[in-house]
Amino acid sequence: MAGDHQNSPKTKIVCTLGPASRSVEMAEKLLRAGMNVARFNFSHGSHAYHQETLDNLRTAMNNTGILCAVMLDTKGPEIRTGFLKDGKPIQLVQGQEITISTDYSLKGDEKMISMSYKKLAEDLRPGSVILCSDGTISLTVLDCAKELGLVRCRCENSAVLGERKNVNLPGVIVDLPTLTEKDKEDILNWGVPNKIDMIALSFVRKGSDLVEVRNLLRVHAKNILLMSKVENLEGVANFDDVLANSDAFMVARGDLGMEIPIEKIFLAQKVMIHKANIQGKPVVTATQMLESMIKSPRPTRAEATDVANA
Repeated sequence: MAGDHQNSPKTKIVCTLGPASRSVEMAEKLLRAGMNVARFNFSHGSHAYHQETLDNLRTAMNNTGILCAVMLDTKGPEIRTGFLKDGKPIQLVQGQEITISTDYSLKGDEKMISMSYKKLAEDLRPGSVILCSDGTISLTVLDCAKELGLVRCRCENSAVLGERKNVNLPGVIVDLPTLTEKDKEDILNWGVPNKIDMIALSFVRKGSDLVEVRNLLRVHAKNILLMSKVENLEGVANFDDVLANSDAFMVARGDLGMEIPIEKIFLAQKVMIHKANIQGKPVVTATQMLESMIKSPRPTRAEATDVANA
């Protein structure tokens, strides 16, 4: 009995299939090592790219006799910095001023860059913080010219900014749809035909976001589980409503860590996991799990504790 228990762990493992792990050989190794869910990240790659990966995975399943679920993780709404002159990264210096334009056709330089959110100058105010490139660049808003779509900022640290880097606006309710046109196309033209098992919905902010996806899926809704990813303060505030409308939940610590102070992430994680457990809904903890093992064969003590605590 003890052996049976050891062979059937209740905790499951979700693996993202990327360039280094999409071959049949590697998929077989992952399945034998205990992969329960294969995550397809639609923030990157074409339908053809993901189709090849899925075909390889299913070949590996047939070869090993081991099954795993298939998850489509949506790109979701996002704000990005624009293109730069000659495509060259720019050097930002602590204390310098830089202007942000909402004209996304602008080719940026050290004095002015663009961002893809049209309402940037309307939604920000002096003192607001803009985080770029996974939070490695912090800008403080000095003033906004709404009629011109311009935001003047001060750089809080020195860093190099490349093209099309992700942007977070902590504490700002962004006027963008949770389900983008790209997401709809990915779900209907790739997910449904491939009979995927679940959809991880990025940047869920309220329960009605899940209702919209179920309406999109229609008859397929009963066969595809919806996993919500809360990644901003609006989603945290509406967590109970989101969880009630979800089949499963993911604690996505990446973007959430940009929205709330890093020292409070553990508390948000514990509360969300506890509530999911009470309702008997599967819950996943993600982002920077065993990060050091990219370069090291053994995790740090802190990472081992993180896995156990998740």
